[in-house]
Parts: sequence; C-alpha cells; structure tokens
Amino acid sequence: MKVTRLAVTATLCATVLLLAACGGGSGAGTSAGGEGYPVTVTNCGVDVTFDAAPQRVVLLKSAAVPYLHSLGVLDRVTARAGQYPKEYYDAATLAALDRIPLLTDRTDTSGHLQISKEVVISQQPDLVLGEVDNLSRDTLSAVDIPLLEEPAMCPNSTAVPTFDDIYAQMRAYGRVFGREAEAASAVTALTQRVTAIRARAQTASGRTAAVLYPTVGGGVTYAYGTASMAHPQLEAAGLRNVFGDSPERVFEVTVEELLGRNPDVLILLYGDGDPSAVEQGLTSLPGAANLKAVRDGTVMTQLFNFTEPPSPLSVDGLERIVDRFGAKP
Repeated sequence: MKVTRLAVTATLCATVLLLAACGGGSGAGTSAGGEGYPVTVTNCGVDVTFDAAPQRVVLLKSAAVPYLHSLGVLDRVTARAGQYPKEYYDAATLAALDRIPLLTDRTDTSGHLQISKEVVISQQPDLVLGEVDNLSRDTLSAVDIPLLEEPAMCPNSTAVPTFDDIYAQMRAYGRVFGREAEAASAVTALTQRVTAIRARAQTASGRTAAVLYPTVGGGVTYAYGTASMAHPQLEAAGLRNVFGDSPERVFEVTVEELLGRNPDVLILLYGDGDPSAVEQGLTSLPGAANLKAVRDGTVMTQLFNFTEPPSPLSVDGLERIVDRFGAKP
C-alpha cells in the first residue's frame, strides 16, 4: 500500500459496500464502477483514497460521532480516545460509545489529547478520525494509516464556515463509508431543523455577543472570529459577533479588549468538567465584573462541540443559544 502526501490509500479486506466515487475539494465525483470504489476525498489539502469502506476506525476527537451515528457506522469504531461528554448524545449514541474501548481521556490544560502514536498504531486502524498535536497525518501516513480531520480544524484554515459545511461533511462521510442514501436523509433532516430554529430567532434584536474559551483557574482567554463556527451560529441566533472583524478562527483576548467591545451576551466554551468553574475562569479575572454580560447575568456556558467544529452538534448548540437568548416571544 503506497502512501504519499498527495494520496493516501486505505486498502481493506472487508466486503466492499456500494459507494459513488468522488474527487476534488467539494467531494463531487462520478461512479468508478458497480462497487463504487476507489473513493478519493480531499482533506486539509491532501487527497485521501479508500479502496473500500473503512471497518476499523479509531476516533481521536469526538466531533465525528454525530456523523457516524447518523450514517449507522458507529459500530465500525474499534477504539476511541479523548473526552465524550454525555450531554452531547442521545441514549442510542451513548450505548454505542460505551461499547467502544477508551484508550485514554487524558488531555492538557487546553483540552488537547495526550496519546502516543504506538497506542494508536497498535489498534491497526484503517482510518483515524481527528489529528492531534503529537500524532500528525504525516506520522500515520508513514505507516499506511489514513487520517481525516474535520475541515474547519485543518491547519491554517481561514475559510468562513457555514451550516452548509455540515451538510457537505455528512455527504463526504457518506461517500467514504458507502452510506450515501443515509447521508442524504440526514442532510434533509438537518436543513429542515436549521430553518425551523432560524425562524424562532430574534434576527432583529441588535444584541451583540462574544464566544470565548476561558482557561479554568485563570490564565489566557480565547475568542472566536469569522473563521470559526461560532460566527454563523451567532448570526443564525440573531446576535452580532463583536469579533466579527477578525478573520482568525481563535485568538487570545484581554479583559481590556472585552470591555472595549462589551458584548451583551457571552458564550463560554469548554471541553469537559464543571461549567461553573469555566464561568469563574472568566469572571474571576481582574476587571471582568465590569462586563455588561457579567453584570446582567447573560453568560452561557456551552460544551465545545456544540459550537466547534461544524457538525450536527452545532445545530444543537444553535438551538440552545436561541432558547436562552434569541427566541421570539
């Protein structure tokens, strides 16, 4: 099996499922025969080619879970690592996750997974979902293991995400796993749901908001700009992102800068743990008590994947924001 920076081929021994071949950044393509393989998708500027549908998947991030569950392929995940907060999932998804062995849930203070490449490689995966700091695409390619990352999390990505990216990613996973019909049904349900939530939002409210990631225990506070899913999520909820002038996805901010923009609403993201500690991570900073949102009690904590990266969970997150701040009377 040959692996290069331009093409990563996953050769599998499992029965080939029906799948239409695709290519290019949009994932569009034509059939390559009755069985539909090989299939090529472009991910973070790299062509990843599958000779058959993956059967041994290792999850290094939780963002792909709602996609895999919607497509009915979560049972192909043979191991997982990281944190999978129960608040994200329905009972069926939780039951499926509980059956998947957890390699480690150890993260650093920024929420980044700590795992060795030897542990992942020992699982003999035919696909790894999610790139982590010490386990890159190139590292896995060297041992013929393909990796797919959520497009919004690709290094140096400055593309402005939209809810359409969720639908495109669902279709891409549908092609990779041979579940195009299921993907189409899931996209239809998601688009209808987003339309219904938007209809409930006070789009003319004029209120401003910021989405932040505070450091628990004090330290750096991060804010999200237009290259993050936080931006279209706020817009859909009828709120204006005070950092909408930043083309970056995430960046450090000071309390002084927050006071200068003084948003009406604050949404605080976090990876896991006690949400009250997350809120205190911001409100305990010197000067934070003078923020309008802190004074008015319009501060909301939200688990990270309810916003970032674009996924069906972002739709859940949008609904939560509208329920709290943007629903019409």
